[in-house]
Amino acid sequence: MSAAAVRLGTRSRRKGVGLGLVAWLLGILFFLPIAWMALTSFHSEEDAATNPPSFAASLTLDGYREFFGAGGGASPWPALINSTVASLASTLFVLVLALPAAYALSIRPVKKWTDVLFFFLSTKMLPAVAGLLPLYLFAKNTDMLDNIWLLVILYTSMNLPIAVWMMHSFLAEIPVAIIEAARVDGAKLPTILTRVVAPIALPGIAATALICFIFSWNELLFARVLTGVVAETAPVFLTGFITSQGLFLAKVCAASLAISLPVLAAGFAAQDKLVQGLSLGAVK
Repeated sequence: MSAAAVRLGTRSRRKGVGLGLVAWLLGILFFLPIAWMALTSFHSEEDAATNPPSFAASLTLDGYREFFGAGGGASPWPALINSTVASLASTLFVLVLALPAAYALSIRPVKKWTDVLFFFLSTKMLPAVAGLLPLYLFAKNTDMLDNIWLLVILYTSMNLPIAVWMMHSFLAEIPVAIIEAARVDGAKLPTILTRVVAPIALPGIAATALICFIFSWNELLFARVLTGVVAETAPVFLTGFITSQGLFLAKVCAASLAISLPVLAAGFAAQDKLVQGLSLGAVK
């Protein structure tokens, strides 16, 4: 092996080590706030309020007990159930609508399909607060205020454009010959979508579903304005811990961690599908 090749290999290894260290550093920086929130959630209010913070403070579950209503407060279960219903139902509707739309825009492209995609993208350019008053008046006039199905409709419409964009790129990687073979065998469009396209694009569908679920679970603005008691979601319930009497740091951290667990669990369970889905088409 020549000296130039040895130097090139050494330089490549150093570059790889450097990029790895940068990735680890960025990962630690992103993880530190979550770790700090988790540690604070196990402290008492007195220890959580100390400045500088005490790492050796005794641990307690009082924050979680208060969050789950052990201290006589409101129970979080209705809000958690509402968030689960709104997130899962809207994600399911998004997938049902986005799959045929992405199929029409990628595998069986319609005329001026790029214009259609940019129209979908343009719907995300409107600030959410700009549509808040019209949506509130519509919900009021149709008796849909404080109704969980109003949030399902809103979350579906909000996540549909990004889902179509994502699934369009995933479905574009499917060989057309497979679909043509299924069509020659007599398969109709519903059969092609469910038995041919969906299994091949499963990683992309899983990635799209996870992102839509996270967006729906974390949404606060519309849920805060358009719901009250019956359809209150978990993020809205979390804001109730900030009262005129002050901010209870340990209890808020416990509530934030508990509300974040479903999203973290879903991401951990689907991490392999998420990586596969987001990397589809990245390498030819």
